[in-house]
Amino acid sequence: MRRSITTLTAFAAMTTFQAAVLTPMTGCTATKIWVGEKLGNEKREQLVSSVEKARDAQETAKEQFSSALDEFLSITSGDMGTEDLEAKYKKIESAYERSASRAGKVTSRIASVEAVAKALFKEWENELDEYSSDSLRAASLEQLNETRASYEQLVGAMNEAAGKMEPVLSAFKDQTLFLKHNLNARAIASLETDLNEIRSEVTDLIKEMEASIAEANSFIDSLQG
Repeated sequence: MRRSITTLTAFAAMTTFQAAVLTPMTGCTATKIWVGEKLGNEKREQLVSSVEKARDAQETAKEQFSSALDEFLSITSGDMGTEDLEAKYKKIESAYERSASRAGKVTSRIASVEAVAKALFKEWENELDEYSSDSLRAASLEQLNETRASYEQLVGAMNEAAGKMEPVLSAFKDQTLFLKHNLNARAIASLETDLNEIRSEVTDLIKEMEASIAEANSFIDSLQG
């Protein structure tokens, strides 16, 4: 029974990919990009997809950090009975763990964006020498420079926002560890000042993430336009 060239190509690509994941992870990202191209997704399309995933990861992380802050702030309100405090502690412990997980996802997505962008720009630069038309080469070079400048602005915003996650996570972790061994009304009351400072840090983080998300949307529009 005759198979289409596309089907055979996709099968060969997936076979190669499956073989690659059984070996050490060296070159894993490059393999993933290569497989994507074999399946018909050019590097430009892969970059758009990577940016979209990084944007979505930041959006989810933003919501999680805001939710976690609410959980931490709630620890100082309401009944101070042992049973109630224990329940609140379990909630903030869970909130911290979810926040750390979301932060890790954001970092991973940004790394993916950087890897695909590096591959795209390298290919773009190499193909400039293949033009026979000087005017078309110049136009392509200009577009490359504009795209790279837009990308640098995007990845800068993403990394700046990601950089603000670590101090917030550290503060959340400190609060969680402190409460783990000091689950009483006096200890809870002593946290109020620290929590207000954390509130300010989370507010700044959310602003940075919103700016990064806006940059991502602008970059996606520029590549799809």
